[in-house]
Amino acid sequence: MKYLHAMIRVHDLETTSRFFTEGLGLRQTRRMDNDAGRYTLVYFGAPDNPEAEIELTYNWPPADGSPPEDYGSARNFGHLAFAVDDIYALCAHLQSMGVTINRPPRDGRMAFVRTPDLISIELLQKGPALPPAEPWASMPNTGSW
Repeated sequence: MKYLHAMIRVHDLETTSRFFTEGLGLRQTRRMDNDAGRYTLVYFGAPDNPEAEIELTYNWPPADGSPPEDYGSARNFGHLAFAVDDIYALCAHLQSMGVTINRPPRDGRMAFVRTPDLISIELLQKGPALPPAEPWASMPNTGSW
């Protein structure tokens, strides 16, 4: 058996793609637009592990003009997890993009953020935890993850 990908449905393909590429540093590995099915699939992989992908599924707006499907708060999904080289630098970068750090890396080891479609992302420091540092050490949790 081989793990292939995790799929998440998104409302804004461009914004979520930017979160994964510019925010987390993943690379788009492939894309498929299906005119007949009215959807787009875009796959992303981590530079160190490109074969384990995240699939973004964008269902095009209904042809009849009805509202798009409501995916809810996404809490039923759980989360995606990534090992990162410098959790403080990545959290600072995500903040500069307007991403809320829901669970700051107070311990130098773990943080949680959410994608534009509210999918929880766990960030784990590679190797040993970094020494506690501000502003993270005293930053409270924000929202839920």
